[in-house]
Amino acid sequence: MLSMYPACFFKEEKGYSVVFPDLNWLATYGKTEEEAMEMAVECLAGYLFSLKQDGDEIPKASNRKDISIEKISKELDADASDAFINVISVDVEMYAKEHFEKSVRKTLTIPAWLNTAAMEKRINFSQTLQEALLLKLKQ
Repeated sequence: MLSMYPACFFKEEKGYSVVFPDLNWLATYGKTEEEAMEMAVECLAGYLFSLKQDGDEIPKASNRKDISIEKISKELDADASDAFINVISVDVEMYAKEHFEKSVRKTLTIPAWLNTAAMEKRINFSQTLQEALLLKLKQ
């Protein structure tokens, strides 16, 4: 499902600040306009993903036309002359699968005798390590 939220972009001396007024003033930054857009997508996806994981209510997005860049600029004490509003959209579930939930390869060392014994019993090393780490993290 596509999530769409208006974001305010403020040109600064060394890049762009991005603020999501509907999301508790969630903010990010990029050195270029393109990087700021990419960071806005990542920031939005991460925030909405965290809310969902925590079981928190996801705020309703404002209509872009209902946001006053001048009013927000005053609240943030930011220069509105080069500011603009853009709607940022992201499929949070798809983004999470690609960026937050993907597996990472780990290399580890175990004694040869332990490797042989585990292989003989057809133990899945990845599954066993994941289970052990989850147990350890709960302590």
